[in-house]
Amino acid sequence: QVQLVESGGGLVQPGGSLRLSCAASGFTLNRYTIGWFRQAPGKEREAVSCISRSDDSTYTADSVKGRFTISRDNAKNTVYLQMNSLKPEDTAVYYCAADSRVDCSALVVHNRYLEVWGQGTLVTVSS
Repeated sequence: QVQLVESGGGLVQPGGSLRLSCAASGFTLNRYTIGWFRQAPGKEREAVSCISRSDDSTYTADSVKGRFTISRDNAKNTVYLQMNSLKPEDTAVYYCAADSRVDCSALVVHNRYLEVWGQGTLVTVSS
């Protein structure tokens, strides 16, 4: 069964850190472009970060640049999102998604029909 499972979300105080994991089963992650997205209540889904299948180049949204870092561990078939200096406005459900057809430049813009989506993990930043 092809699936992505996110983990690592939770409640954290402003200024704190979390590391989200996106573990794949049923397929090999390093052949896919992986994106992290988030959706806050009442807001549209936002592409946060991405790592490309072809050359491991990355994309990071301006809203999280300098605070969030995406990385890939091929041995564990897992992609991570390290989130530092968290702010209340980072509160959202975070999803990872995978697609074998595109690199980040396309994935962050055209992401409605990506091949595999995870179920999401909730991140709450609050004191």
